[in-house]
Amino acid sequence: MSGIVYRSLIQLSSRAALTSGCGSFVATPVRQSHWFSSVLSLKSSAPLRAEPKKKKKVDPRRELLVKERLKKKLKKLEKVPPELIPVEDFITPVHCFDKTRIRSNPLLSFEESERRDLLLKEWSRYKHSQHQAEMTAIKDAIDAQKQALEELKMESEDLYKAAVSPDTNLFPFTHQGPCYTPPIPNYDPPDGKYNDITRVYTQ
Repeated sequence: MSGIVYRSLIQLSSRAALTSGCGSFVATPVRQSHWFSSVLSLKSSAPLRAEPKKKKKVDPRRELLVKERLKKKLKKLEKVPPELIPVEDFITPVHCFDKTRIRSNPLLSFEESERRDLLLKEWSRYKHSQHQAEMTAIKDAIDAQKQALEELKMESEDLYKAAVSPDTNLFPFTHQGPCYTPPIPNYDPPDGKYNDITRVYTQ
């Protein structure tokens, strides 16, 4: 290949010298390299004659055997009882059992402890008086209601019965009794629509 390029360069340089009238010329050979090909050298693409991969023939009996094995595995898994999923809300974390997390009560001075005790006593006295006032108000209202009903009964028996009877318009409520029908044998009730948020635990 390099000899052909060298000869072509010599011919080109000799033609240039003859046309220009110069009797001497210098031929510069093409620099060859194993890594880079010259611009003047001939180039050829890589041979693309690779044979396509042959498709493997699948034995139908082998597929049947694989399906039968999967069916056997499924039957074995169905026989295994389902594992109960632990409820995380009722499980106390381990770090809560650490005794180092116990916080000691701060040391209070004598004046601060006395102030807190007096404040607690005053608050308990206030709540007790509030409770007594509420109980007396309720008792007075019940006594007044009983006295009014007795006077109404003395005036008119019909008005008394109308006052004692429950008010249906106060809490509107309608109810229809159940329909007693015989149960359907072998009836599988639907579960209904729900969002399954059960976590999947992998071993």
